[in-house]
Amino acid sequence: MKLWMEIHLIFPETPPSPRTMSNQTLVIEFILQGFSEHPEYRVLLFSCFLFLYSRALTGNVLIILAITFNPGIHTPMYFFLFNLATMDIICTSSIMPKALAGLVWEESTISYAGCMAQLYFLTWAASSKLLLLTVMAYDWYAAICHLLHYSSMMGKAFCSGLASAVWLLCAVNTAIHMGLMLRLDFCGPNVITHFFFEVPPLLLLSCSSTYVNSVMIVLVDAFYGIVNFLMTIAYYGFIISSVLKVQTAAGRQKAFSTCSSHLTVVCMYYTTVFYAYVSPVSGYSAGKSKLAGLLYTVLSPTLNPLIYTLRNKEVKAALRKLFPFFRN
Repeated sequence: MKLWMEIHLIFPETPPSPRTMSNQTLVIEFILQGFSEHPEYRVLLFSCFLFLYSRALTGNVLIILAITFNPGIHTPMYFFLFNLATMDIICTSSIMPKALAGLVWEESTISYAGCMAQLYFLTWAASSKLLLLTVMAYDWYAAICHLLHYSSMMGKAFCSGLASAVWLLCAVNTAIHMGLMLRLDFCGPNVITHFFFEVPPLLLLSCSSTYVNSVMIVLVDAFYGIVNFLMTIAYYGFIISSVLKVQTAAGRQKAFSTCSSHLTVVCMYYTTVFYAYVSPVSGYSAGKSKLAGLLYTVLSPTLNPLIYTLRNKEVKAALRKLFPFFRN
C-alpha cells in the first residue's frame, strides 16, 4: 500500500508489553471520521456520492444484463467485461452505503467485524480488478497479434479458467491479509480519518507487532503494482508494434479503436491506484488520501460503463434490444 507507510511498518516500534496491554481495553469498534471536518459540505457531498453510487450500480447492472441476455455477444471480451462490472459493483458497494450513512450522521461507527468485512470485500474486488485488466490486455493481444489463432487461444474453457483464477487467487490473497489482521490487537485510538478501511491505516492503530503484515504488503504490492503493471505494458507494446505494421492508415485506426475502451480504463485505473498508493511523506494529506479513495472506488466504477457503452456499438445494440427505451 502506501510506500511511505510501509517504511514505518516494516520497522515498527516496539509493541507494548503484555503488562501494558493488560491495563488497556481492546477496541471492539472503530470510528470513521469521513468528511466530518467539513460539515458545511455534507448535503453537497451526500448528493454527489449518492449520484455517483447510483450511476455506478445502474451502469454496471445494465452491462451485466445486456451481456447475460444477448447470446450474440457471448465472446471472451464481453465475458471479461461481465466480470469487470461485477467487480466494480462489489468494490463500490463495500464502502458507499457506510460512507453515505457517515455523511448523514457526521461520523460513522462500525464494529470490528464490520470493519473486517468491508476490508475483505474492498481488497478482494480492487485486487481482482487489477489482475482482470491484465487478462483483458492479453485477450486484446491475442485478438490483434494472433488473429488467425485467436479462437484456439481464447477458448471458452480457457477464458473461464482465467476468470476463475483471478477471483480465486485474489480471494486467497485477501484471506491471508485478513488472517494476519485478525491476529492483531487494537488497544486504541480507534479513529480513522477516512471514509473506508484500508490495511495500512489499521496497522498503524495496532498495539501488536505488525512486522509480518508489513512484509506481506510489500510482497503483494510488488506483484500487483509492479509485475502486473509491467505485464499489461508488455501486451500493449506488442499490440502497438503489430498495429503499426498495418499498411493503411484506416486499418491502423480501426485496429486501435477496437481496444481503445480497454486502454482508457487501464490508464484511468492505474493512474488512480498509483496516485492513491505511491506518494511521498511530504505530499501526504488526509484530503488527498480521501480524494484518491474516491477516484478508484467510486469514480472508476461509475465511468467504466460509460466508456464501454459509449464507444461500443454492440453493447449499445444489446441494451436497446433488452430495453427498447435506449436510444443512440
